[in-house]
This record gives sequence, structure tokens and C-alpha cells, in this order.
Amino acid sequence: MSLRASLWPLAAVLVILAAIVWGMLPPSPLPLSIEADTIEQAADFPAELVDFMPGPDNPVFAAAGPGHWDVKIRERGWILREGETYHLWYTGYDGTREGIRQLGYATSPDGLHWTRHPDNPLLPEQWVEDMMVIRDGDTYYMFAEGRNDQAQLLTSKDRVHWNREGTLDIRLTNGEPIKPGPFGTPTAWLENGIWYLFYERMDLGVWLATSKDMKVWTLVQDEPVIVLGPGDYDKYMIALNQIVKRGDVYFAYYHGSGDKMAPRAWTTNVARSTDLVHWEKYPGNPLVDGNKSSGIVVFDGRQYRLYTMHDQVDVYFLRKK
Repeated sequence: MSLRASLWPLAAVLVILAAIVWGMLPPSPLPLSIEADTIEQAADFPAELVDFMPGPDNPVFAAAGPGHWDVKIRERGWILREGETYHLWYTGYDGTREGIRQLGYATSPDGLHWTRHPDNPLLPEQWVEDMMVIRDGDTYYMFAEGRNDQAQLLTSKDRVHWNREGTLDIRLTNGEPIKPGPFGTPTAWLENGIWYLFYERMDLGVWLATSKDMKVWTLVQDEPVIVLGPGDYDKYMIALNQIVKRGDVYFAYYHGSGDKMAPRAWTTNVARSTDLVHWEKYPGNPLVDGNKSSGIVVFDGRQYRLYTMHDQVDVYFLRKK
């Protein structure tokens, strides 16, 4: 046998080994870089705030139906846990496009089984929709939409009897009033004596204004702080529902839509920030499947629950590992 012929088996073995090793390597470093970035971004979002599974008995609260003042419910409702009681404010109406959006109230010992207040609707002559509530001292502050998507403020001492304080006065950075038109889904955050107000305009972005007296609100910048996209799930519409702080990081729960025309499907999502102005969206958005929106999280004493509000209240629990 010649030397050339004797080398062929060795060459074949080397080729096979090279193919195996080459197959174990990535085609280029670019996908590794992209994957590492995604993993790093996901690590910035704690599982307790993003990893939820639906409760077994959804919905936990729904419209009363025909024959009642709340034939349907809609938009964001709000749940506040105080002590061992959950308090729910929600918007009910007669199911028609023209029907006045009215304020309802219910309580629960576990956040799952609810009892409507006997005086519902609480403000039968006033349009109250898409609300959230903050307690500061002995006063409850409700930020909600009024008629024609005009953000308004209401106050209460007992969670049941509310006084309307008026439409919010929001100014551009130069002090001039913002342009006329809808400005809704008001979401407030209070920290170090400063009130922060997030709101949307036609669901085309989220703006941020601040105030020390809640009489005049001034934008931190004239452009939105959270914009549409780039994901398909929120590329056409967006509105912010809630701010939660964990350590030095803020988390914004918001809903968005990737449908350009109605009827639209809505998604529940989250973003993070260290300054309330610059936001990074969670790479795992949307958080839950289906047409679920107006989501907020509530701490139940052990862990966070996610509730979606429109057009029924569903609960999601932390996924078990």
C-alpha cells in the first residue's frame, strides 16, 4: 500500500471530527450577542413581576348584566388592598355607546369573591371611567377620565363618597396649556412630595407631567416618554395603567394594541425605568395570552397578583416553578 493510500483513512477521520466540532459552534458571533442582550434584559425584570398564570376561576368579577345599572363594565378598574380587605372601583354602564360611564365599588376579603356596595353607582350623574386610586394620609385621590376623555381628579375620605375636584390642568414645558383634545388614562405616582402624572393622547404615546400641588401639572418634556412599538403587540396604540417601584427601579404596567383598525385586540405589558422618563420594554411582552388589557398588579401579602380589567376582571398568579 502506498503512503498516499494509507493516509486516506486518517484524512477521513479528521474531516469527520472537524464537521462535528464545526457543528457545535455557532455560525457567527452575532446571534450569541443578540441572545446575551435579550437574556440580560429579561434578567432586569424579576419573575415575580412578569411571570403569571391565569387563575382557575376567571373571571373573578364581571358586569351584572341586563336589568342592572352595570350591564357592562369597561376600561381600567382599580384594586387597593388595605389590611385584609381588597377595594375595587370600576366603571359600569348600560352597554350603549352613549351611556354614561358610572363609578362602582366592591369589596372582598380575598381579592377573588366580591360584594358590590349597596349605594352603587356612587356618582350617578357624573362620568367616571378608567380610574386609579392613591391614598395619601387620610385622603384618597382618584384620577379618572371624564366625558370626552378629559382627565379629572376626585377625592374621598372614606372610599365611598367622592368629590370631583375638576379637570386636570396640564401645561407644556413653556407653561402654555396642552393642545385641546382627549387626554386620558391618567396614572399618578407620588414620591418625595412630588406628584407624577402619566397620560395618553388618543393612545398614541404616554406623556409625563409633574406637580407639587395637583393644581397645575407641567410636562417634563413635550414628547412622550413611552412611544409605540417597535414590537407588533403595541405598535399602534398604548396607554399606561400603573407604576410599581421595586428597589430603585420603576415598573410600568401598560396595555397596547398591534391592530390598526377596530375591533382591536389589546395586550398587557410591562416596561422598566430608573428615572420615570427613559423606559425599556420587557422582551417577553405581552405578559398573558388573549385580548386582555388594563392590567395592574396587587401585592396580596406574600406575592404579586396580576389583574386584567377590561371587560371583566381576571386574576393571574405567580407561575409555580
